[in-house]
Amino acid sequence: MMQSRDPKRRIFLIATEESGDRLGSALMKVLRQRLGDGVQFVGVGGRTMAREGLETLFPIEELSIVGFAAVAQQLPKILRLIRQTVDAVLEAAPDALVIIDSPDFTHRVARRVRAKNPAIPVVDYVSPQLWAWRPGRARTMLGYVDHVLGLLPFEPEEYRKLGGPPCSYVGHPLIEQLPSLRPNVEEQRRRDGEPPVLLVLPGSRRSEIRHHLDVFGATLGRLQAEGRAFELKLPTMPHLEATIREGIAGWPVKPQIVVGETERRAAFRTARAALAKSGTVTLELALSGIPMVTAYRVGAIEAFILRRAIRVSSVILANLVIGEDVIPEFLQEDCVPEKLAPALSELLTDTPLRKRQVEAFARLDTIMSTGNKSPSVLAADIVLATMRKWRRQQTAS
Repeated sequence: MMQSRDPKRRIFLIATEESGDRLGSALMKVLRQRLGDGVQFVGVGGRTMAREGLETLFPIEELSIVGFAAVAQQLPKILRLIRQTVDAVLEAAPDALVIIDSPDFTHRVARRVRAKNPAIPVVDYVSPQLWAWRPGRARTMLGYVDHVLGLLPFEPEEYRKLGGPPCSYVGHPLIEQLPSLRPNVEEQRRRDGEPPVLLVLPGSRRSEIRHHLDVFGATLGRLQAEGRAFELKLPTMPHLEATIREGIAGWPVKPQIVVGETERRAAFRTARAALAKSGTVTLELALSGIPMVTAYRVGAIEAFILRRAIRVSSVILANLVIGEDVIPEFLQEDCVPEKLAPALSELLTDTPLRKRQVEAFARLDTIMSTGNKSPSVLAADIVLATMRKWRRQQTAS
């Protein structure tokens, strides 16, 4: 539905990672459908948001930093980009500021914007993981966020319990991609066939890959040495291929490297099991029906901080959504071949561990359902409702 009676609306969006860039572009598409030529987009984004008409303030690659130590080294640059973004928001004086994920950057921008111009409504798309650590952040967010768009079904209740801003579950983008994650008859035949296809997923950032490649390689070597047959595939993206090839040069088992999103999803549809670095990929594997063993290893400084901060029983996203710890996780000093290999071996045949995971994953469609509306439509509805509410308040005052 076009709302041509609305005067031109300016929406400032900030996404500094590829996942946020995809969410931002899908949101922009729906907002443009609703507002037609009556909307102007400004802000920070990547390639997919650029295709929807966003001219980014700076390339998002400038912020592809992960890890506390890495952030500390890059701090002067990060602070400069925060100041630059705040100035751009204030100059644009948009009808709404939509911050997408990357809370260490986007929340600093939102706080400063709210302090200098309280008339700009702020919508936070993708909740920070305050249910996992730093729960006090929920109350702090009340001061500068007007509505949170949660990707996970348990988040609205967490915000209510923690006294944070209103939060609505809009759905995870993965639920719009189920056909590309589920096998057809032929692919299911391969999934059930021999030797089983085993996926290895060491992470989506260079620093993560470096932390996990050696231990994953040793784990797979151990599995092979025990006489376990498998066909190994390592899905990755084009910009990480060189890092991967260099990192697996010394592996005792050579995986088939699968490059690009289409090929990656094809590998998911035939896989029997996976060894994965903890993260969003665990939810992707679970929705695809692939039992997994997860591992996570970080630098010493991060490990020290995280041990004191984590407040949930599991750091596995799929476990949190399912509501029980069905996926085994091996963190830090437990992330060793001696522990990973036996757990992985169990998943390659019909064992109770495998059966328990498969049964739990079958419940995810119901748990994560958003009815007949897509996540980007639900997100756009809330952005527009927030804008209207603020306009009414401005008019009334």
